[in-house]
Amino acid sequence: MPDIRIEHATILTVDADFKIIDKGWIAVEADRIVAIGSMAENIPPAASEVVDATGCLVLPGLINAHTHLPMSLFRGLADDLPLFEWLQDHIFPAESAFITPETVRPATLLSCAEMLLSGTTTCCDGYFLESDVARAVCDSGMRAVLGQGVIDHPAPGVPDPSRNIEAARSFLSACEHLSSRIRPSLFCHSPYTCSEETLLRTKALCRETGVRFQIHAAETKWEYEHLKETTGATPIGYLDRLGLLDPDTLLVHAIWVDETDIERIHRSGASVVHTAQSAMKLASGIAPIERYIALGIPTALGTDGSASNNTMDMFREMDITAKLHKIANWDPTVLNSRTVIEMATIQAAKAIGLEREIGSIEVGKKADLVILDAAKPHLAPLYHPESQVVYAARGADVRDTMVDGNWLVRNGKCIAFDLEAVQAEVRRIADEIRRKGPEGHR
Repeated sequence: MPDIRIEHATILTVDADFKIIDKGWIAVEADRIVAIGSMAENIPPAASEVVDATGCLVLPGLINAHTHLPMSLFRGLADDLPLFEWLQDHIFPAESAFITPETVRPATLLSCAEMLLSGTTTCCDGYFLESDVARAVCDSGMRAVLGQGVIDHPAPGVPDPSRNIEAARSFLSACEHLSSRIRPSLFCHSPYTCSEETLLRTKALCRETGVRFQIHAAETKWEYEHLKETTGATPIGYLDRLGLLDPDTLLVHAIWVDETDIERIHRSGASVVHTAQSAMKLASGIAPIERYIALGIPTALGTDGSASNNTMDMFREMDITAKLHKIANWDPTVLNSRTVIEMATIQAAKAIGLEREIGSIEVGKKADLVILDAAKPHLAPLYHPESQVVYAARGADVRDTMVDGNWLVRNGKCIAFDLEAVQAEVRRIADEIRRKGPEGHR
């Protein structure tokens, strides 16, 4: 007998055929989907728990493919600034002063709560003190690929940059037996904050240990021109010349690229993460996402950190991504709703190396599911569920969220951990930031 049966739902499977089942049911046993069917065609099996999803949409858990989880502490701290000024004058000083093992945990849990409540079940993170991030994510019940940050500057947890690779190796060891839901990774901040030696040593460690290599790349015009001047190559060309592009490389942003760069990414098998809202807010540019997708490059959606996006709602990200690229291309058919949903589910799963486990509702896959209340006025009538998901739904419409067969959100409430206590602690830290200023001194 399955443990849980969800029934009377409209199911968006996001399988290879993008099958949509009206009045469907899903059976879950332990952490896996064991059966799927239609109420009209199959008698669903008995189950210990039966969940009525009448008037609801059921989706695969959304995947946020680029986050900086502890940066929820800095949401709204420094807005409306160019990227370089934002980083150098505000974010880096704030991180140096306020990112500690004690602050990372509540900040990470706050981000996890925001994602779970808005239907995200998996994230791919890159930050510092990532061992502390990993323990918090583990306690939240979420699934994640977590990357220890590597940079050639003093950073939280690694005040001596000469020890950045040593810290990365220690992180990988610390994650070995933490949870089956946690996959370790390494995250080089960028080609302009990491030396050639650091990039090569980090990628070598990734290859040695079989983990993904993440990097911000080709994000801004300044970066593009700086790399051309200092290395004689575009950012993507530089990474390619160093031999860093392969199927285990995750390129975040990839905005400032030419046709040769796009072909380099395609040839290498690397994946791309698109963070439309963050790029819009920082005026970084518009990535040629439609080109990546046309070539079959795994292309995922992410929100980036809360300091450069202010929200981690993937429904909002899908909506804005679709519309941005339609107007940029003067073509309303670009990035249709099905494509954008795939970017937030199965394509994201491919980009982070988890497509055999998550990203679609199929028998044998992990039971990472989201139930969306489609009875809301702004979601009616329901002619095309995939269109409503992208253009009308929002994170607040999520009723229930399941990860690994466990309910983490029920009836719009986070039941995975004590969110009120987390919010109280974040407010206390925020008060300290207000008193001392982002540099951490009075």
